[in-house]
Formats: sequence, C-alpha cells, structure tokens
Amino acid sequence: MADKAKVALIISETSAHLGAYFPALASCEEISEVILSDEGQKHVASARQKLGDKLTRVYNSPQELFKKEKPDMALITLEAGKAPAAIDLALEHGCPVFAEKPACTNIDAFEALVQKADSKHLNLMLALANRNNPEVKAARRMIRKGTFGKIYGIELNFIADQTRLTSKSYQAGWFAQKKRAGGGHLIWLGIHWLDLGMYITDSKITDVSGFITNIGGQPIDVEDSAALSLKFDKGFLGTMTSGYYINRGKQSLIKIWGSKGWLEMDYSTGKYLQWSLYADKPGTVHKFEEPIQPRGYSPCVHAAVRSVLDKEPPTLDSHDSLQVLRTIYAAYKAAETGQSQSIRVD
Repeated sequence: MADKAKVALIISETSAHLGAYFPALASCEEISEVILSDEGQKHVASARQKLGDKLTRVYNSPQELFKKEKPDMALITLEAGKAPAAIDLALEHGCPVFAEKPACTNIDAFEALVQKADSKHLNLMLALANRNNPEVKAARRMIRKGTFGKIYGIELNFIADQTRLTSKSYQAGWFAQKKRAGGGHLIWLGIHWLDLGMYITDSKITDVSGFITNIGGQPIDVEDSAALSLKFDKGFLGTMTSGYYINRGKQSLIKIWGSKGWLEMDYSTGKYLQWSLYADKPGTVHKFEEPIQPRGYSPCVHAAVRSVLDKEPPTLDSHDSLQVLRTIYAAYKAAETGQSQSIRVD
C-alpha cells in the first residue's frame, strides 16, 4: 500500500461544504495529489487557489475522470439526487468513497450502493464529521468502559436557524426541495446527532415513531421541524428534536442517563462534555479538560484518507452510514403513516 493517496474530488455547481473540504484536502499530509471533477467548472479557480500544487488535473465529469485516473479515494459532495450515480461509478472502478450526506433521496438507492460496496470490499463512508471530535470519542470510551453502568435513556437536540429558510436563494436551492434533497432538517443536520446517539452508546436504533412539519411556514417542501421517539437495540429509549427554530447559530445537546450516573454535551453553553457519577459526593460534576481541537471536517477527511491507506480503521463503515439513513427514512415513513416503524439492523 502506498504511503500517500491520490484523491478524486467530485463536485458540481451546487456542492455543499467546499469551504471546509478544500482546506481539509490541502492540509492532509497523506494526500499526494487531488484530481478534480467539476461539472460546469464553477469552482476550478477556487480549487486551484485553495489546493495549490496538490491539484494536478481537472475533468468535466466523473466519467471522464475515471476513464483516465485510478484514485485511492473519491470525496464526493453533490446534491442528494445526483450523488448515487457518482458514488456508483466510483465503486464500479474499485474506489472507496467518502460522501457528503445524505448522498441519496431514498433508502433503496443507498441500500444498493452499500451492496455494491460490500461486493467489492470497499468502504462507503458518509461525512459524519462529529464522530472525530475529542469529547465525542471520550464519551464513547467512558460508556463502553461501563462508567455509567446500564444506559437508561438518551435525549438528542439539534437546533439551527430558521433565518436561512427565509432567503429566496435558499428556497430555490436543492436543500429546500424534497425531490432533490430527500428531506429537510432531519436528513441534513439532525442526521449528525442521530448518528452520534448510536455511536456514543454503541447501540443501533431499531424502532422509530414521530412527526415532521413545516412550522415556520416558509415556501419549502421539506420539514423544518421533527420530533422523534427512538428505541435502541440495548433496550433503552430516547428522543430527538431536530429543527430550524432560532434566529442565528445553533443549539445542540446530547444527554445520556445510566444506572451509575449521567453525561451531558451541551454545545449551546460551551459545556462540550460533563458528567456526574452517583458514587461521587452529591453535586460533583466532572468536566472534560482535554483539548477540543482538532474537530470538524479536516480531521474527518484526514482519518478517511488514512483508512484507505490502511493506517487506521475507518471512522465509520458502509453499514454505519446505511443505518443512520435507514433510521431517517423510517422516521419519515412513521410521520407519513402515523405508525411506528421497525428498522433493519445488519
């Protein structure tokens, strides 16, 4: 296995998070070169500026790129409706994929991609970057070690700004159209916290019920509000509130209760991780004192590159990616039918 990777960056005019992906690729020492497919060529100048000499060749389409190149990994950030074809093409050419979520507009499309990835022994990894955050890893370690005993319950909140939904450009974009995006807040932002709920507790969601609505009344055909009830395979229950409610910024919370204590990750107040153990003196609250950096997309992309070079295990695999999408599409079905939905767990 090579010491450094050749990475294909597959984008288009409507790609998300390029402001994070360009610096992530530029700063990764394990990348030897980046080859770009940019349909429409809108971002080529910016890519050259941000990636410098690391960007070696530019193509007009993924088809053109894969005819001439054999990358070690494809980083694909395309709108949800366009992503499956590009992912399928990369997998067909034997290339592992790191994909911006949600990477599909229905669960059947992603199921088929995971089946193809499995058949070729390749990883299809969604960009669920929060898994790499230091406090998240610390919380997962403590729960797996049994610090909090048997898990009793979990609460998940991910709240962002309603303000963006009032923008005409946002309303015209793919995020606001179910046919192009697959859904609204839950599949774009709530997905991160649903994944963390499973990752931190080392438990899969097996059943979901809930409701979705457009509470703000903006002219979009995706939800800006979701409220879910969750059952996990270790028997405990949870709730998820996912919505565009506030005027700016984000408010997010993860709280987990166990037989020996509780932990809380309240990002609204900057309390990234604190916990209390019932064996301690009453009122004792421990705080995570380690650095909270690096975090975000750069460490997530760097870890993905190291995983394709066999330098470390992947942050998440194809079936982790599939499980959180199964959960979300089951939640949409539960809201549509008024009936709790069971979720297949591989």
